[in-house]
Amino acid sequence: MTGPAGPALPGRFRVERHGEEGSATVWVAVWSLLPVCLAMVMLAYGAAVATRHRAAAAADSAALSAAAHAAVGQGNACAEARRMAEEQGASLVMCVLRGEFVDVVAESRPPLLLRPFGKAQVAARAGPR
Repeated sequence: MTGPAGPALPGRFRVERHGEEGSATVWVAVWSLLPVCLAMVMLAYGAAVATRHRAAAAADSAALSAAAHAAVGQGNACAEARRMAEEQGASLVMCVLRGEFVDVVAESRPPLLLRPFGKAQVAARAGPR
């Protein structure tokens, strides 16, 4: 007995393969994963921007608070700056009082998956003007 694939051999299974069979599955998988990957990149970027903004807000608040307490000395002014930065969800890295002006650096830690990329550090200065 012969068929379209040639003569039938007893005990053997013959599979015909076509060059592009199954390629649609690969394309559907690729095009389905593309929006997911794009969404993950956008979420990571948004988290990084939010971390930077948190550090900037903490640095600004800490500098203003320390400048308001500059008359009582660097120790008290910087303690107030540290308290203000921690209330904003950041930590104070540096605080220097020079006359009536205060220079601070605050840093904020990103979410867990972005921690290998480092912390966001922002400097701020405040004074009487």
